[in-house]
This record gives sequence, structure tokens and C-alpha cells, in this order.
Amino acid sequence: MKRVYLGEFEELVLLVVAMLESDAYGVKITHEITDQTNRSVRLNQVHAALHRLEDKGMINSKMGDPTPQRGGRRKRIFTITAFGQNTLAEMKTVRAHLWNLLPSSMKIVGG
Repeated sequence: MKRVYLGEFEELVLLVVAMLESDAYGVKITHEITDQTNRSVRLNQVHAALHRLEDKGMINSKMGDPTPQRGGRRKRIFTITAFGQNTLAEMKTVRAHLWNLLPSSMKIVGG
């Protein structure tokens, strides 16, 4: 399979989709990214990244059941695919390897 590269924001979105498991939908993903990174994120940015990740085969989506909290409207629920999981694992391995290659003078204390 051809290697697919992710941007930094796509990686964050993919990680949060994996973290939330079967409860990953646009608004919740947006809130999690904001909470976990202290970064201002807009819903339209998250939706664009979700669309790109789905096009790359790293996530799937399906419509959830209607909920009373949303006035009967359904949410689109996202789940990570095996390809998405493998991509995250590869990225983690590469990053850890590169961090380990830093000279000791560059290594962050406690990091």
C-alpha cells in the first residue's frame, strides 16, 4: 500500500478519533483537541481534516442514532481504521527514534 502522509493537525484529529473510540463526532473532537492542546480550533477545521482522513482511508464514518439532546438529529460518528492505526503506530515509532537521536545537550528535561 502506498504510504500516506499526515499533516500535524490531521495527526491530532486522528489521535483524538482513536482516543474517543465509538464516541468521536465533530463537536466532541473539536472540544477534545482544544482541551488537550490549549489550542483554538474551529469545527470547520475539524470537519475538513475528518474529510481528508476519510478520503485517505484512515477513518470511517456512519450516522449515529437520533438523540433527544439534539432534537432528534443524528451525529456522524467516526472510527479509526486498521490503516489509520498502523499509520499512527509508524508515526510514533519514527518520532521516538528521532527524539532518541538528539544529542544530550538538546534533550528536554522530563520529556
